[in-house]
Amino acid sequence: MTQHILCGKKSQITFQTFLSGTPARDYVFQQIHYSEQIKQAAKLIKEADYMLIGAGAGLSAAAGLTMGGARFTDNFKDFIEKYGGPYMRDMYSAGFYPFPTEEAKWGYWSKSSMVNRILPGVLPLYQQVYRLAQKKNYFVLTTNVDHQFYLAGFDDKKIFATQGDYGLIQCRRGCHPKTYDATKLFRQMDQAREDCLVPSYMVPKCPVCGEPMEMNLRSDQYFVEDESWHNAERRFGEYLRECEERKTVLLELGVGFNTPTIIRFPFEKLVREHKNMSLIRLNLEEAVIPEAFGVRAMGINEDMVRSIGDLLKEVMHDDTE
Repeated sequence: MTQHILCGKKSQITFQTFLSGTPARDYVFQQIHYSEQIKQAAKLIKEADYMLIGAGAGLSAAAGLTMGGARFTDNFKDFIEKYGGPYMRDMYSAGFYPFPTEEAKWGYWSKSSMVNRILPGVLPLYQQVYRLAQKKNYFVLTTNVDHQFYLAGFDDKKIFATQGDYGLIQCRRGCHPKTYDATKLFRQMDQAREDCLVPSYMVPKCPVCGEPMEMNLRSDQYFVEDESWHNAERRFGEYLRECEERKTVLLELGVGFNTPTIIRFPFEKLVREHKNMSLIRLNLEEAVIPEAFGVRAMGINEDMVRSIGDLLKEVMHDDTE
């Protein structure tokens, strides 16, 4: 096994040291029938003591939280008509619109938080993932900001949401390392919004420097990593140390090539360096895996509603035998 050694001791694993920018050179789509893939993936789960879940935007999209299409046009009709242009084609792009005022900016972001964080409630697909993990010593690493893992029943202390949360706000300049729960404020904004604008008195100001606030979403160098974020980072590092000595399955869900350095490439690095680790990659159209991993990896190129459901059935079936 490869270990991080510093002054005779294992060095701390941080978010930055975990990241990897090195892709594999031997990606392949496995030529195995779907039903056999499910059986082999279930076997990897059954044999593991630990389960590290890595989840990206593809999981939430499969669960129903799509950023475009009818879900965008139905919920943001007024914004599309008011602003138009290339930004108003989906919720992700709309977040980069150069809103002319704070009232306009929070008009959009309060709506986005309502649609993606506050109103949906727990989604069935996330509940199924929890059922897959609950009997294992699990941990969740996710770039998703919709709070679904918390809602699905995962232990708060076993989740590391690296990129922020749709329910949190921070100082625009990051003048102090603290975030603020804005879900109540967003509900109030949603009720008061007119012509895509919120009232001026609702615009949040930093309580320390008086500057405007921003969403706590990683987009620039001012993203606030607060005490809760650093505690999750520490627990994640401690969990990885335990995984080095235990049979561990890495369950990667909906992680593509948009930001592969956070989960996809690091997961491959873990499997490459630790023979006790295996990888299950679920991702429609992007389930390629390094051929060198052999039977220690399974890439299932299917809609996750189907593959996670079938995988859960297979694991539960094995448990009843």
